[in-house]
Amino acid sequence: MQLVVFILVYPLLWLVSRLPFKLLYFISDGLYVLLYHVIGYRKKVVRDNLALVFPEKDEKERIQIEKKFYRHLCDMFLEMAKTLGITNQQMKKRYVFTNVEVIQKLEKDGKNVMIMLPHYASWEWVFSLNPLINSKAYAIYQPIQNKYFDKLVRDIRSKYGTTLIKTYESRKIIADAKKVSKLITVGIISDQSPMLNRARHWAEFMGVLVPIHVGAEEICKMTDMIPVYLKVEKKGRGFYQATFKTLAENPKEVEDYKISEAFMKEVEAAIHAAPEYYFWTHKRWKHRNKAPKEFQSS
Repeated sequence: MQLVVFILVYPLLWLVSRLPFKLLYFISDGLYVLLYHVIGYRKKVVRDNLALVFPEKDEKERIQIEKKFYRHLCDMFLEMAKTLGITNQQMKKRYVFTNVEVIQKLEKDGKNVMIMLPHYASWEWVFSLNPLINSKAYAIYQPIQNKYFDKLVRDIRSKYGTTLIKTYESRKIIADAKKVSKLITVGIISDQSPMLNRARHWAEFMGVLVPIHVGAEEICKMTDMIPVYLKVEKKGRGFYQATFKTLAENPKEVEDYKISEAFMKEVEAAIHAAPEYYFWTHKRWKHRNKAPKEFQSS
């Protein structure tokens, strides 16, 4: 059944990848009507999330954010498919790194880098960084259940030479690279909600106490990688600007969990600046009432 679904869907994705951008966004407008007004995909989750983190906004304001988010969601889905057919020249024009010298300087200093980013604006096109750096690029990801689509996603994301690794493989691969003194840059999306039985730290995110992922910080401390936040701004449909910000120059000397908290604060700032570009369909705050007592009293 997985193969049948893939055979039916893949030709459509391939066709989308060959469309000019103007036509791509015309289709996106139609997809928005279907997804938001007809299907109402995860609309309750989005609405509940917005009401939770923006209690100061009235319903009209939150609905405006909601609609803008769904338009962006449709754009981003089609942009991911477009990656199959986008040219290098188009990518350089549409996804601009403002200060790649931050990563290049760390490479010259012999430092391995952990790039931490959220589900915000565009995380699919960050892979175009690879030709601009000298270190071996990896990206930590969660496999898709359908093995055929999983391979497709890996192929898309590895277009520029990045190697995708599963979460459970990451620590070994990073440790092995360090043993042979091979410089690496690892990308990880770190704003998801961890499984409750694996939550090791809780902190406020958008004013709500929730468990936060600390795996990236732990790897940085264990292997002396430099944690770098990637701030992505949407400048227009299909145009993004990405800026690097070092979160700690000596991660081993930073108090535990402060790097993770600093990352979440950066994500908060991005959301407050333009909330429509955050991935509101995730149940990010689902564990908000389950914090251990030691965190509730802090």
